[in-house]
Amino acid sequence: MKMYILLKASVPDAFAPVIAAHASLACYKKYEDDTDMQQWMQGVFKKVVCRVNDKEFENAKAETKHVVLTEAALDHQEVCIAFCPREAYSKQFQFFPMWKPTAI
Repeated sequence: MKMYILLKASVPDAFAPVIAAHASLACYKKYEDDTDMQQWMQGVFKKVVCRVNDKEFENAKAETKHVVLTEAALDHQEVCIAFCPREAYSKQFQFFPMWKPTAI
């Protein structure tokens, strides 16, 4: 099982680690009584953080059991979406690139 955290590509790198941390916690708090979340917490609680464009972000919202985060410092824009852990995700998730800092 794993939790996917999708960060919009427009999020500045300096914000990304804190936003991802907040997303993980917000997702846990929202779904802490969910059986998938409880099972995930009994293991090594894997997380995958990906960078997505606006269209991918919007399409991902169609998936169930997620939480969307906004960032006050970025004019309260939606910046991240975290998904309650599960065994399998829809096919689109396998094409999302892992998040990494942009090259300087």
